[in-house]
Parts: sequence; C-alpha cells; structure tokens
Amino acid sequence: MASGSYHISSLLEKMTSTDKDFRFMATNDLMMELQKDSIKLDEDSEKKVVKMLLKLLEDKNGEVQNLAVKCLGPLVGKVKEYQVETMVDTLCTNMLSDKEQLRDISSIGLKTVISELPPAATGSTMTANVCKKITAQLTGAIGKQEDVSVQLEALDILSDMLSRLGGTLYSFHSSILSCLLPQLTSPRLAVRKRAIIALGHLVLTCSGNIFSELTEHLLAELKRNESPSTTRTYIQCVAGISRQAGHRIGEHLEKIIPLIVQYCNVDDDELREYCFQAFESFVRRCPKEMDPHISSVMGLCLKYITFDPNYNYDNEEEEEEMMETENGEDEEQESSDEYSDDDDISWKVRRAAAKCLEAVVSSRPDLLQDFYTTLSPALISRFKEREENVKADIFNAYISLLKQTLPTQSWLHSSDASGKDDIPLTMLQKQVPSIIKALHKQLKEKSIKSRQGCFSLLTELASVLPGCLADHIPALIPGIVFSLADKSSSSSMRIDTLSFLHVLLCNHQPEVFHPHVKALLPSVVACIGDPFYKITSEALLVTQQLVKVIRPLDKQHSFDAKPYVKDLFSATLKRLKAADIDQEVKERAISCMGQIIYNLGDHLSTDLQPTLKIFLERLKNEITRLTTVKALTLIANSPLQIDLRPILGEGLPILASFLRKNQRALKLSTLNALDILVKNYSDSLKPAMIEAVLTELPVLITESDMHVSQVTIAFLTTLARIYPSCISTISGSVLAEILQLVHSPLLQGGALSAITECLQALLQAGPGAAGFPELLARLTAPVQGAGPAGPPLPRQALHAVARCAAALCSACPREGPAALARFLQDAKGPSSSPAVQVLALLFLAELGRGRSLSAQRELRDVLLQALASPSEEVKSAAAFALGSVSAGSLPEFLPLLLAEIGSQPKRQYLLLHSLKEAIGCSPAASLTPYVEDIWALLLEHCECTEEGTRGVVAECLGRLAQVSPAELLPRLRKHLSAGSPHARSTVVTAIKFTITDQPQPIDALLKDCIGDFLQTLQDPELNVRRVALALFNSAAHNKPSLIRDLLSSVLPSLYNETKVRRELIREVEMGPFKHTVDDGLDVRKAAFECMYTLLESCLDRLDIYDYLNHVEDGLKDHYDIRMLTFIVLARLSVLCPSALLQRLERLIEPLRATCCTKVKAGSVKQEFEKQDELKRSAMRAVAALLTIPEVEKSPAMAEFSSHIRSSPEMAALFESIQKDSASLPTLESMDMS
Repeated sequence: MASGSYHISSLLEKMTSTDKDFRFMATNDLMMELQKDSIKLDEDSEKKVVKMLLKLLEDKNGEVQNLAVKCLGPLVGKVKEYQVETMVDTLCTNMLSDKEQLRDISSIGLKTVISELPPAATGSTMTANVCKKITAQLTGAIGKQEDVSVQLEALDILSDMLSRLGGTLYSFHSSILSCLLPQLTSPRLAVRKRAIIALGHLVLTCSGNIFSELTEHLLAELKRNESPSTTRTYIQCVAGISRQAGHRIGEHLEKIIPLIVQYCNVDDDELREYCFQAFESFVRRCPKEMDPHISSVMGLCLKYITFDPNYNYDNEEEEEEMMETENGEDEEQESSDEYSDDDDISWKVRRAAAKCLEAVVSSRPDLLQDFYTTLSPALISRFKEREENVKADIFNAYISLLKQTLPTQSWLHSSDASGKDDIPLTMLQKQVPSIIKALHKQLKEKSIKSRQGCFSLLTELASVLPGCLADHIPALIPGIVFSLADKSSSSSMRIDTLSFLHVLLCNHQPEVFHPHVKALLPSVVACIGDPFYKITSEALLVTQQLVKVIRPLDKQHSFDAKPYVKDLFSATLKRLKAADIDQEVKERAISCMGQIIYNLGDHLSTDLQPTLKIFLERLKNEITRLTTVKALTLIANSPLQIDLRPILGEGLPILASFLRKNQRALKLSTLNALDILVKNYSDSLKPAMIEAVLTELPVLITESDMHVSQVTIAFLTTLARIYPSCISTISGSVLAEILQLVHSPLLQGGALSAITECLQALLQAGPGAAGFPELLARLTAPVQGAGPAGPPLPRQALHAVARCAAALCSACPREGPAALARFLQDAKGPSSSPAVQVLALLFLAELGRGRSLSAQRELRDVLLQALASPSEEVKSAAAFALGSVSAGSLPEFLPLLLAEIGSQPKRQYLLLHSLKEAIGCSPAASLTPYVEDIWALLLEHCECTEEGTRGVVAECLGRLAQVSPAELLPRLRKHLSAGSPHARSTVVTAIKFTITDQPQPIDALLKDCIGDFLQTLQDPELNVRRVALALFNSAAHNKPSLIRDLLSSVLPSLYNETKVRRELIREVEMGPFKHTVDDGLDVRKAAFECMYTLLESCLDRLDIYDYLNHVEDGLKDHYDIRMLTFIVLARLSVLCPSALLQRLERLIEPLRATCCTKVKAGSVKQEFEKQDELKRSAMRAVAALLTIPEVEKSPAMAEFSSHIRSSPEMAALFESIQKDSASLPTLESMDMS
C-alpha cells in the first residue's frame, strides 16, 4: 500500500518536469496504475492526483493533454465523491474559457467522466449529485448564447447525460426543457440540430406533463408558422421525438398530422422532405394511431414520388426509342448524364416519399391488396428515376412489398392456403411484364448501384413467385451476361448477379434456359476462375444448378449438353484439384463436380476415373470428408450407373471408419451413402468389405439417438435383403441392440417401422440367421419370463413388442398360425399375468387390424371375457383389440360391437373406445353400409352425464362425419339447436375431431358451416363455451383458413372469455379453512391458449393493440393464466416488437410484481415451487423483451433491468435463463421444425 502511494507521488513529481517526454511517460504510467483493480489511494493522494490531472489539461503539449483526459475515466471509480465534484466543477469552468483548445479538451473530459459514472440503480448518490452539478452549469452555458462552439459542446454533453442518466436528472427536466426550446430558433442550424437530439433523449424519461408541455409548444409554433426556417426545424423536432419515443406522441397525432399535411403543399422542397421523414417516423412508431391517416399519407407519397419539376421523362423515352432505332442501345445513358443542376433538391423529396412508402408497406400487411392496386403500378413507373439514391429507395420499397406478399403463402402448410390470400400473388403475376419492361434495360446501365438494385428486386420476385419470369428470360439474359463479363463490375456486383442467376435457375423449368445456355455459360465459367473466392464460390453454386438445367435426368428433353461438358468440367476440376483455396470453395467444388458426374458422367470418358481418385483423396481429409460423402452418395444414385468400382475397394473401409466418429452429420450421411452403394453396386462389393461395415453397426443402435438408430436399422434391412449370408455372422449382436430398443419406452414412429421391416428381413435371410421361434421368444422374453427380478415393460414398449411380433407372424405364414393360437391362449388364460394378457391382446389388435381374423372362432369370446377382467390395463387393451379386430373384419365384429354397446351399460365406456378404434382404422368405403346404425347409436349416448363417455362419443361422431361429410355435417348442425347443453358440447367437440392438419374432403363443407358451431362461444352454459374454445383453438392451429374470415365476429366473444367473472368465484369450506374456487378458470385458460395459437396462424388479422389489452389483464390473473401470458409476451417480442414498445410501461409493472413476490414463510413446499416456476416464466418474458431493439430507451425497462442486476437472487435467476436460452435453438427455428 505504502509503496503504491510512493510510486504515485514519484509519478506526480515527474509530471511537473519541464521535459514534455517526462510528463508524457509519467501520465501514461499513472493511467496504467489507475486501470489496476488493486490500486487504492489515500485522501491526500486523491487530492494531488486530481489536482495534477486538471492542471495537465492545460499542458502546452497536445499528447500530454490527451493522456490526462484518458486518466479521468478510470479515476472516477477510484476517488471519493467530492473529488469527482471538484473535477466536474473545474471542467465546466474550463468549458466556458476563451481558449478553444482548453474548451475542447474539457468537453471531452466531461464526456469521459459521464460515461464512467455508475448507474443510479447501484444506489450510489454520486451520480445524482454530479449530474445535478453539471446540468446546472450546462443549462446556464446553453442559455447565454454567447459562443456557438460552447453551446454546441454543452448540448452534446447534455444529450450524452440524458441518454445515459435521464432518470437521475428528473428534477431538472423542466429547466432543461425551458433551456432547450429557445435553441430551436437559434440562428445557427447546428445548434438547432443538437437541441433536437437532446430533446429526443429528454422525452424518453420525462414525465407526462413535461411531454405535453413540449408537444403543445411545438403545435403552437407550427400553427404560427413564423418563418419557413423555424417551421422546418419544428417538423424535424416532431420527427425526432417520434423516432425516440413514438409510443408517447401517438395521442397527439390527431392535431399534428393535419398541420404536416398542410405544410406538404407549401412550395419548399426541404420542408416537404422533413414532412415525409416525420410521416415515416409516425408510421413506424404509431401504426395504430396512424390508421385513419394512412390513405392521405399514401396519396401524398404517390404524388411527390413523381415530383421532378426540372426534368422531362417523356422526352427521354422518345429519345431512347429513336436511339434504339438508329444507333442501337450503346448511348442510352448519355441523355441523363448531360443533365446537371446543383441547386435542384427535389430528389430529396422523392427519396423521403419513397422511404415513407416503404414504412407504410412494411407496417401494414393487411392492406396488401390495396397496395397492388395503387402503389405497385406507381412504384414500377418510377423505376426510371434518374437519381441513383432515390432509385435505390424505390427499389427497397418494392422489395418490401414483395416480402410482405411472401408470408401469406407460408403462414402454414401450403395445403391450407386459402383462396383469398392468393389474390395479391395473382395481382403481382399480372404486373410482372411491366416490372421486366421497366428493369431490363437498366441491367446494362453503367451505374453499378442501379444494377444491384435491379438484381435484388428480381431475386426477391423470383423467390416470391417461382416460375413468373419464364416468359422473360430472353430479356434478362443479356443483362446477366453484361454484369458478369463487364470489366468495370465490382465484386459485389458479380456476386449479386450470380446469386440472382442461382435463384432464377432453381425456380424455373430447365427448358426455358436451353436457348440461352450458349450465351450464359462462358461468363459463368469465367467467374469460376475468378481470383476472389466469394465469386468463385457463388459461380460454383450456379454451375451446379446449371448442370441440372442442361441435362435434366428426370424428364424427356431434346437439348444436347455435349458441347458444354468440357468447359464446365475443366473449370470445376481446376478448383477441385487446388488444395490452397478457401474452405467454402473446396466444398462447393466437390458438390459441383458430384453434380457434373451425376448428370453428365457418361460424357466424361477417360476423365472420370482420375476425378473419382481426387474424391478419394478428399474423403481422407477431415475438413472435406462430409461434403465428399454427400457428393459420392449423389453419384452412386445416378441413373447413368457411373462406374465406381475402382474406388470402392479403398473407399468402403474409409466410409466404415466414419461410423466410429463423433460427428453426427457425418454418421448419418455415411449410412445413407453405404445404403445406396449396397443397393446399386452389390455385385462389386466383396463379403469382406461388407463385414468391415457390419462390425461398426451395433454400437449405432441406441435409444439415446433414435434417428441414427432408425437410419442404421434401415441400412441393416438393405444388407439383410442383398447379403443374407453376411448378416448371419453378426445377427446376434445386432439383434440384441435392436431388441433392447424395442423394449425402450422411447421407441415410436419411423424407428419402430424400420425395426419391423428389419426383423422381417432378418427372418427371410435364410439359414444361419435367427429363426422365427427364436426371434419371437427373444422379443417377448421380458414379458413372458418377467419374474420378480425383471422390471415390467412400460405400456409403450408393450405396443412396440406386439407390433414387431405381428410383423413376424405376417412374414412367416407357416409358423404364424401356431403363434396366433398361443397368444389367444395367453389372452384367455386365467393363469396368465396381466402383462402377458395385455401383450397378447395388443398382438391380436396389431394382427387383426391388417387382416381378417374371423376364422378364429373363440376370438370373440376371449375379447369380451377380457373386457370383464379386474385389471384396468387388461380391460383397456381388450377394448383396443376389439376395435382393431373389428376394423379388419367389419361384417363379423361391428354388428357385435354395436349390440354390446346397446346391451352393456357398465362396459359402455370401454366399448365406445373400441368403436372409436374401429371407425379410425377402417377405410371410409367399407364403413359406409354401417354409418346409419353407428350414427343412431352414438346419438343415444351424446347426452350422457359422464363427461369421459361424451368425449369418446364426440370423437366417434367426428371420425364418422369424415366418412360421409355431406350427409352428416348438416345433421350435427341441426343438433346444435335441438339438444341439451350436454348434447351441444358433444356436437361441438365432434367438429373439433373432424379437423386435422392434413387436407380432407370435409374441409370445404366445414368452412361454410364452422361459423354456426362457433356461435356456441356465446352459449349460456360454461362447459359449452369451453369446448367451443377448444374447437376454435384446434381450427386456428391445424387449419387457420377455416376461421380467418370469421375473426372479426369471433374475436369479441373470445376476448370476452378472458375476463374474470366474479359470479363464478365461490368459497368452499374445508373443515376450518375456507378455499376459493374459480369455476371460470378453465374457460379463461382455453381463451388465452386460443390467443397464443392465433399469433402463429392469424397474426395479420389481429388488431394487436386490442389483443394487448387482454394480455395485460392476463398478466394480473391466476397463476395458470399468468404462465400463459408470459409465453405470449415472449412470442410477441419476436413478432410485434414495435407494438410492445408502445405498451412497455403497462407490461413491466405486473412482471415486476411477479418477480418481486415473496412466499409466506409457513407455506407448503408446492407453493414455493409454484412461485419459483412463475418467477422463472416471468423472467423469460423479461429476457425476451430485452432482445427488442431500442427497448433500453424505455425508462421503466431500464429501471427494472437495473433492479434485476442489483438484486442477487433476481440476477442469478436472470443469468440462468439466459444460459438456458443460449443452449436452445431460437424461437424461429423451433417453430420451423
């Protein structure tokens, strides 16, 4: 400690030296010392260091001054508060000095000090006191208006303070405002500009009264219109405030907009530019409040986007036409280059109007059809704009329009695209010829920026409307070739051209390009040889697509690809051979060459084998092996039957070794490659090679990675069919792994289907492989031999075992009947354990579903007897089996099933489950004769008092309605009005079961009548409303097109169900305690679940501000509802960030309340866990909100986030949530999967 003080005092002594180098070195050493965390200064040292650094700010040497300023930052955290105040006082005084250099260095010093002050939330009073000191002096300096440069520096520093510590200066806001407002009329424009920036930072944190005072002042001044110059400044100020705190200015827009519209018509280009900038800001920041004004703003934009008073476009077009007839197209740029007028700023008005239109388009997807009627033709007509910067913004506006058109196709599966949403696409299709007409000449302009804009727009167009440019390829090819071959083209120009060409080739039919291959190919080949790796990489991608185009193997064509093979091959080969090139180029060269061999391998003759040898080399390289495996897979699958024999001997062991690697993608690609090689090159592979591969496979079959297991098992099936002799050698170890997987509770879907196929293939592999009895015994061992030692298999695993056993019986007709008899005995046997009985019944279900078991005379009695078993598991399996067997033998079993349902009231629930299974598994045609009988029976039970039974009846009705929709849907509709509340709820639930995520014949009929079923959202019965919400949620999730057009009438009823109803809350006495029960909770939960689903499927049809009102109510509701609304908030922060910004203050309060709630000390453990989960969920919502751009500008959010940081418990929770979200995929990618 003492040595530290001594070291610093020796440095201070050197700082007084007359030698500037000594002073410089000493100051530099001091800075190093101050940056160490360990340094601690005593009071005397603090005083001396501060005094010395302030003195050095006036040093004659500029470098010493600069270092002294840099020392002030770290010093702030090392000295006591009054020393910081001393520093600030001196710096503020120096700022008013006559010496310009001292003023500059002092203002830098002040900015440095402000940036180092600790945030107010840390509890430090220093920040508040220092800021107050600075503010008082700065407002004085600004108000004096003596020296403009002092004013500018003071305004700069004030802006810095307001943006970082605005909340701390709360008490000064009023005086800051009165100091800044007069500066808006300063004779110096720079002062006005900085005053506007400072006001922008002030409105983020000021109170409502001060904000109102500011807007009233601006409105009054705008009405006065004292001079054009000040009016321009006030409009700039309004735009600036809107950009910074748009959500606050919304309520004043009604008064502001008419004034700005009025000023648009004043003949002052600069004023008009600022008006459009203000409109753009309003449209982006206050979309709801701007709604009534959108049409007038669009009208003004369309009027002024063509505003070019000093230029006659008609003449230019006439001249161009003459030039085309006389001289060709060489000089068409000249006419616009000759024109020059430096005083003309009308282009700024056009640019501002274009930017404003872009804002309107991107914020109002609901007006898409109107845009295509009015806006699109106007923008297309302005593609001829002569000013480059304006043209770029016009292109951006049109690209924005195209991007808005895309989501209407991809909200959900294309199977659910509703007709109405295709209208914009149809309108766009009609406008494609005029777009091409406006653009194709510009593709050969000298201006690179214009060409890049054209290609960006065309790329977007080709992506939004695949195939739309098919008729216009001849017009586009010359422009593409020009940009690729033009020596003056920049790298980015060529890359943009190539990426457009790639999209074009991918989205259009090959034959449209065939006439142009000769023109295109040389420039693409030249780009492959380009020295810049990004151009080469993009060119290889284009070449890969071009190869598919010149010889498509999947269709008949007459195009001769032979003349082009040599050029394509040699250019790609050069890149494939090079070892010293970029990784991306290496990979794309491999993929491209793979495609060339796949499509053109029969034209390569002697070049083929040396190229395959290069592939072998690349396979041995860790960096390129994955890409090479994919390329070899492609080649092996070629219909040209490429000869791979020379590389198989060496290549197969290398591929086998990849199965040991940890890289999952490599394993999967290798398995895929091996599968195709075995299928297509079986005669070239020796048994020894196959065995080397086989030994690697057992390890890959594991429940920890089901997908790799599935692919491995599918490969084993291929091997068992093609090399049965090799399989027998290792069937033991493979079988053990497969059976372990069958007994896993995680097995389902594709992996289970792969196993059933594999077991059948193993069975047919002939002698040496496992026989039927052995396979069946090992499969059922855990159930049949399960003594007290072995744990019982879970239900899911029993299903898998039953399915595999049924598959074995189907594959082995000789031994199948005996196995069936044994399983029948197990199902009947009183001595069988419940697990054995369940397995036997599930086996009968699996076998009976695929074929008729009517020949088994005792089957019927066995199943009915099992329904009376004391074990619930056995009863449920028997019901499943009866339904499945009925589906396979409808004439024998369905009448029996219907009779049993009628005569056995006690077994009704189970038998209805059987009926549900029978309806679900039977083809519609075979069910038709029984529809009336089933319908009559179900209607008898649809008013059952048991809710569980009603649920099964509803599912049966729903599935039955899909068999004969035209007949049964109207009947269900009739029952809505006829039945009791129970019947209504059953009918509505039945409709829910008619909706699936796949297209069905019932969909068109359902769309016409679903509105009647959703009327039950207004039903007086609570339970009917709950099931109506479940129907709505199912439709919104699986087939949004059914309800999109009904939202305007349905949403009020939905929102109504989110409200807490006091009349549904009752108190129940439980002994000495009173317990509150809310009967409306389930309905509210269902309503909020619907609201979440609508975000995914119908966001464009929602009024997001109305929606947010109900989300706000949910944030203060019951635990379950809050959990849902926190998830909704997190989703909204991705989908509608700007709307959330406007409501942030109202959303933060309930989140803060949840995060700060403490559970009472005597509460039960569940209460603590519940509260913890709630806090985690709230904190996830906060973390999502913090990802919104500009959210930190909200004072409420800034205060809450600093509160989180300052509370150890909340900070730890927030940190753990951020770690969790970092390890998960993003929301978007999760949604896509």
